[in-house]
Amino acid sequence: MTSSHGSRPRHLSSSPFAPATEAVVEVFEVGDRVCHDLYGLGTVTALDTHAVTVNFGEQSVRIKPPYAKLQHL
Repeated sequence: MTSSHGSRPRHLSSSPFAPATEAVVEVFEVGDRVCHDLYGLGTVTALDTHAVTVNFGEQSVRIKPPYAKLQHL
């Protein structure tokens, strides 16, 4: 069931369930220092509409949103 406003049905104020939260996608810029749970410390080297490229020293990795394992330092 979808609503006219998007892919989720409208949340009723009388509902005993909490409304679904939207995933927050972080914004990165070239030069940002970041930490990844798997790759470690790195620097953002490139941005595009669908991913960020991070240099982790010996390798560069292209990471797609929602960047669950990537944090700003």
